[in-house]
Amino acid sequence: MRNIITKLLGRSPIAPLQLHMSKVAECVQKVDALFAALSVGDYEKVKTISAQISESEHAADLAKDDIRNNLATGVFLPVDKATLLAILAIQDSIADKSEDIGVVLTMKRLELLEAFREDFQQFLKKNIETFEVAQSIIGQLDELLSTTFAGSEAEKVKAMVDDVSFKEHEADVLQSKLLRRLFELENQMSYGSFILWLKVFESLGQLANLSENLGHRVRTLLDIKT
Repeated sequence: MRNIITKLLGRSPIAPLQLHMSKVAECVQKVDALFAALSVGDYEKVKTISAQISESEHAADLAKDDIRNNLATGVFLPVDKATLLAILAIQDSIADKSEDIGVVLTMKRLELLEAFREDFQQFLKKNIETFEVAQSIIGQLDELLSTTFAGSEAEKVKAMVDDVSFKEHEADVLQSKLLRRLFELENQMSYGSFILWLKVFESLGQLANLSENLGHRVRTLLDIKT
C-alpha cells in the first residue's frame, strides 16, 4: 500500500484521496449487506459482515496513514495540505461510522420489527445514496484539478454538492419519522434493544451528515480556487 501511495502522490495529491475513498466505500457497501442479513434474521452472517467491515476500515486506516506520512515529505501540492487532510479526515470518519454500526449489531440480536421495517429501509437507502453522491464528488477531483477548478466541471461538482445537501435533508426527515415510530414501539422491545436501535439510527444518520460535510469541504475548495 505504501509504495502505491508514494507513486500516486508523485503524480497527484488527488489520486491517493480517491484510493482511500474506495476503501471507505467498501465499508459503506457492506453496511447495506449487513442490514440485508439482519432483515432475514441471519445473525451469523451479521457477525461475518461486521468483521469484514472492520477489515475494510483497517485497510482504509492504513491508506490514510500512508497519505499523511507521504504528505509530510513536502511534495508540491496544487491543493494545500490542510484541505487535503480535512477531506481525508471526513472520509475516515465515514469508515469509522460504518464500523460502529457493525459493532452495535453484534452486541445483541436485534430484530427489525415489521412496524418500522419499511421506514428503516427508506432511511438506510437514503443515507447510502447520499454517500454515493459524495463518493462521486471525490471521483471528480482529478477532473477539477485538470481544469484548474473552473469551468463546466466546477459547475457540475457544485450541482453534485447541492444534491448531497438535499439528500442529507431527506435523510434527516426520514430519521425524525423513524425515531417517532421507534418511541411509539418502545414498550414492545427490551430496554437494551431500544437503546441499540437509537445508536444504529444515530450512526447511520452520520453517513449522510458526514457525506454532506465532505461535499461542503469540496465546495469551499472550489470557492477558494475560483
